[in-house]
Amino acid sequence: MSLSNPSQVLLRNSELLNAKSPLLINLPEDGFIDAYLDIHQPDSISCFNTNFIDYQAITKKHGSSSNERIVQTTFASTYQTKTCHDLVIIAFPKSKAELSFTLAIITHCINETTKILLVGEKKGGIQSAAKLTQNILSCCQKVDAARHCLLFAGLFQPERLSDVFNLQDWFKKYHIRVEGIELTIASLPGVFSQQKLDVGTALLLSNLPEKMAGKVLDFGCGAGVISCFIGKKYENINLSLLDVSALALTSAQESLALNDLSGNVFPSNSLSDVKEQYQHVVSNPPFHQGVKTHYQASEDFLAGINKRLNKQGNITIVANSFLRYQPIMQEHIGNTRVITKDKGFTIYQAQLSSK
Repeated sequence: MSLSNPSQVLLRNSELLNAKSPLLINLPEDGFIDAYLDIHQPDSISCFNTNFIDYQAITKKHGSSSNERIVQTTFASTYQTKTCHDLVIIAFPKSKAELSFTLAIITHCINETTKILLVGEKKGGIQSAAKLTQNILSCCQKVDAARHCLLFAGLFQPERLSDVFNLQDWFKKYHIRVEGIELTIASLPGVFSQQKLDVGTALLLSNLPEKMAGKVLDFGCGAGVISCFIGKKYENINLSLLDVSALALTSAQESLALNDLSGNVFPSNSLSDVKEQYQHVVSNPPFHQGVKTHYQASEDFLAGINKRLNKQGNITIVANSFLRYQPIMQEHIGNTRVITKDKGFTIYQAQLSSK
């Protein structure tokens, strides 16, 4: 893979990258780690990713190579270590609230001399980095602008290093009522529809199959709204929830607990880690990755889900009406009906053809 524009900007500023134990937060596997190892030869590199795809790629590239002992990888919603990092490089997140969350989870493993670098594409909102971090970082300044990207550097304000991180403080909790069912939803920064029920999911919940029983897969579960509703509405349900985001998975687990429900919550790159067979699959499939529109994961999911449906199994999804999902579902799953259209969204339901 060729170096991304943010990685190229980082390497243009090699003098800022010199460190013995750098921490890379949500950087992709694009060759940057190899380049860094060649230039600076650190004692170790810690890679923390909340995106399962990036974590898998880094682990696959470096987990069985000669760099295995040097490159440490973590997939989680929070970061824990006994190492004190002398450099932290953060890929600027799509959610501004997520930036504050990311900075909060590293206070235990840095000191007043740790360099904090923020890098990202201009269209991703990084221009506001200095303003967003004015109460957290000191001397946060733009140090480079190239390839439609910006690079900021700063240090933590000494008084902020004593902040104690408590995950519960970061959940946004809200109540919803759909068809007489009341739910409490908990969501971390950066998770889709963090503070209210979105229009598409609301439409989906009102148009689920009349009867549901057995194993249900919630694909792209987000904060777990769909699964919590299904768990409350139907009896004899066995819930499985997957997402690519560790922040979403932690949110979904919290939402299930708040509603006295349980489920199998796990990460997956589309269907990479789906091993069971399901009677029902329900989804508001994501079609954004970062700030970019990205359809491939959802299309791969719709093309491959037939292998994970029981006989007479079905799938119900909501999608923006402009997305051409019906032909994919018709080809790979079976008879696909439009249940309803409203407010720019369409509900599709497909019944698996006889195997």
